[in-house]
Amino acid sequence: MKKFFLMMTTVVCGLIINLSANAGSVESLQSDYQVQGAGPFSAAAGETMWQKEYLDEKSGKQRSCQTCHGKDLTRSGKHARTGKVIEPLARSVNSERLTEVKFMKKWLKRNCKWTVGRECSAQEKGDFLEYLKGQ
Repeated sequence: MKKFFLMMTTVVCGLIINLSANAGSVESLQSDYQVQGAGPFSAAAGETMWQKEYLDEKSGKQRSCQTCHGKDLTRSGKHARTGKVIEPLARSVNSERLTEVKFMKKWLKRNCKWTVGRECSAQEKGDFLEYLKGQ
């Protein structure tokens, strides 16, 4: 009985830690960016950068975050090159979004390079996240 109680306590604690880590993962990542000298973060700056069109030097075409994700982040988007469906970014309709720091870091790096043509600064990433938190 004692082993069972200890096992159940471990499982419950693990679930609580996991849920609380996911709930604050955006804030955790923004805290990391603040340590790097970024902040305060602005949803308006994130939205402006989100909507801004950037020139792709290789193709000569303009693209923005909205090119693939769309203007309404509560709806699915579609990758401009591959046609792959992109699930909604808004946490209000997709609870799995913005829950894992490792995943957010990966996609912020990849998408900034593809869209903006370079890796985004800590300030820009924090502003993006601030904008996305409100969606």
